[in-house]
Amino acid sequence: MTQRALDSPGENPDPLPTSPAPAPPGGLTTAEVAERVARGEVNDVPVRSSRSVTEIVRANVLTRFNLIIGVLWVIMLFVAPIQDSLFGFVIIANTGIGIVQEWRAKKTLDSLAVVGEAKPAVRRDGVSAEVSVSEIVLGDLVELGPGDKVVVDGTVAEADSLEIDESLLTGEADPVTKRPGDAVMSGSFVVAGGGAFTATKVGREAYAAQLAEEASRFTLVQSELRSGISTILKYVTWMMVPTAIGLIISQLVVKDNNFKDSVARTVGGIVPMIPEGLVLLTSVAFAIGVIRLGRKQCLVQELPAIEGLARVDVVCLDKTGTLTEGGMDVTEVRPLNGSDEEYVHRVLAALGGSDPRPNASLQAIIDAYPDGQGWGVTQAMPFSSARKYSGAAFTEGDGDASAWLLGAPDVLLSPDDPALTDTGHLNEQGLRVLLLARVRGELDAPDAASGAVPTALVVLEQRLRPDAGETLAYFADQDVAAKVISGDNAVSVGAVAQKLGMPGAEHTLDARRLPGDRDDMATEIERNAVFGRVTPQQKRDMVAALQSRGHTVAMTGDGVNDVLALKDADIGVSMGSGSEATRAVAQIVLLDNSFATLPSVVAEGRRVIGNITRVATLFLTKTVYSVLLAILVVCFQVEYPFLPRHLTLLSTLTIGVPAFFLALAPNKERARPHFVRRVMRYAVPSGAIAAAATFVTYLLARHHYAGTGALDAETSAATLTLFLVSMWVLAIIARPYTWWRIALVATMGLCFLVVLMVPWLQDFFALKLVGTTMPWAAVGIAAVAAAVLELAWRLVGRRFPA
Repeated sequence: MTQRALDSPGENPDPLPTSPAPAPPGGLTTAEVAERVARGEVNDVPVRSSRSVTEIVRANVLTRFNLIIGVLWVIMLFVAPIQDSLFGFVIIANTGIGIVQEWRAKKTLDSLAVVGEAKPAVRRDGVSAEVSVSEIVLGDLVELGPGDKVVVDGTVAEADSLEIDESLLTGEADPVTKRPGDAVMSGSFVVAGGGAFTATKVGREAYAAQLAEEASRFTLVQSELRSGISTILKYVTWMMVPTAIGLIISQLVVKDNNFKDSVARTVGGIVPMIPEGLVLLTSVAFAIGVIRLGRKQCLVQELPAIEGLARVDVVCLDKTGTLTEGGMDVTEVRPLNGSDEEYVHRVLAALGGSDPRPNASLQAIIDAYPDGQGWGVTQAMPFSSARKYSGAAFTEGDGDASAWLLGAPDVLLSPDDPALTDTGHLNEQGLRVLLLARVRGELDAPDAASGAVPTALVVLEQRLRPDAGETLAYFADQDVAAKVISGDNAVSVGAVAQKLGMPGAEHTLDARRLPGDRDDMATEIERNAVFGRVTPQQKRDMVAALQSRGHTVAMTGDGVNDVLALKDADIGVSMGSGSEATRAVAQIVLLDNSFATLPSVVAEGRRVIGNITRVATLFLTKTVYSVLLAILVVCFQVEYPFLPRHLTLLSTLTIGVPAFFLALAPNKERARPHFVRRVMRYAVPSGAIAAAATFVTYLLARHHYAGTGALDAETSAATLTLFLVSMWVLAIIARPYTWWRIALVATMGLCFLVVLMVPWLQDFFALKLVGTTMPWAAVGIAAVAAAVLELAWRLVGRRFPA
């Protein structure tokens, strides 16, 4: 973003200020806020989590294929009976369904986005209160704590060991220490410490305006499914245009028939080439997926995330907040080196009181030792995931000065320290252990940790999530490898994972022993399941290493130390109670903070991808046989065998209705890549067999029938063959059979039989089987085609595996 500048005072008499005077310590007053709102100096950039209603309608109505079909429909309304125009009404109904479903998805997304919206703390009239991002005004004093995202640009007014990660903006992974007067950019986030900053740019002036809107926009892009369908439609268009031109010339110029009948049969040849329902069904499947997940308090910030999680084969889990609940309890304090236990308790109480924004471990200490008064804090060092410890310096009640560190024993202690033996035993029980150590020199000295004197071990018990075991079992059953990546001790994390029954939990590794080479790192990650003492940068490197081996990686987390890995993973999943920074970069937010919701997201993605792959084969089989039939008609210089009403009936019974039910059915098969290849390898031979069988029947019927009504009889025989072959394709795609799939196929066949049996439906659809020889011949040809279909599908499955 560029800073607004004024060339001279006279050029803009009422400019929007971008660098107001520093806010007073108590923040703006209510009157000042009202004055700024009146001037429009408010952060009112609309951040939409979905497309507007107008955009939804436009996207569903103004499509290339709707235009083609619309023109053909208007022509048919003038030259043919209403039954030959049924395809137009079907398109209207389909488009309406698409609009309604996406509108419902929009409402779900919008309501969930409000629930999950960040609420920064703003100080006004000396009182801190949470407001929505859009209510921040220029000059507001915005408070910051660990995990908070900087929502507008500003200047630091207060800093208490404030460290900000700007990697999402600059690519630099190291946190930047901020002091009063330093600039902060929106889109960065706090990794340690706290403070406050004065908002200097709001609205579209702020860098966050683009960042936030881009992060939470409803989108269907960057999806293999969507791009694959677009590729298919592009090739279909290329095939359709020359074929349609040849058909038009053949039916209107070469054949000397009734003009209106020729137009009707020409349109009947062009319309089924268009797989218009495929795009609609994909949008509907995605939209229904959003609605279903929304009911489970799962916010899908980007729709392809549903698809992406279905392709995941490795899920990386952060222990705290994912396998365990956020809270912990102090179960024991073990003094070391003859330390006085009462004095240790006072130190722990003082450490608890030194941090205004304690993490879960320190909160457990505060709960156990709440009386932290009486000692003055002279210096504080907030916890950092990179350091693995926090600290504080005090003036004690008797006037003595002391400085303390609280953190990971295996980081603060030398490898041969006997206290590590006790720590190891406790870790094996799944307990979390912190070391309290006294600093000999200055707290901020570079070697403060190396010279610290061990004083006590603080033992914490972690609360396991009751549903975590079932979720891990689900991933194991679905062939998704789970990797626990934690900043805690590897043995302790492994013990927790073993309690939850996680496969491979006994294979633990301290991340400090991970090789630096990406390929070697990937080998170690694939070999082990639990990793401890992982730094935020290592989490990011581990995700990249897995991706380099062709894995599709999902990362879950809730803390600022997870942000980099969440951003780089194929799918980032954040807990709703997690830091604002993690929610901003994650594609999926579990608003109920339940790890158990994740299987529902995976299942929803697999349902969408697997079922769309199934039904795409149905739609494209129709496209292939329509194009081939048109080419055969042109080559043999005969009338096109079908009117639009015939193909509308066939499309409805063999594709439209079945595809809708099949697309929404449960499907647990893991999504596989190469969507276009997997669909076309079956659609091309199926369409070719259907076209050949139908045309053979049509040619035989032309030799069999003669006189008035011969063309109608020929059309009926060809329609029977095409219906039976299409039904066999449907029967293959419906496998494996369940009672409702069998009922679906049988119902479609019964509906066609009713059309053939009921006189007024015969007249309406111009379908009447004449005699017995040709109809039975049509059935026989269809039976041969069905056998060839079975053989072709098996050969294709062996020759072109997915």
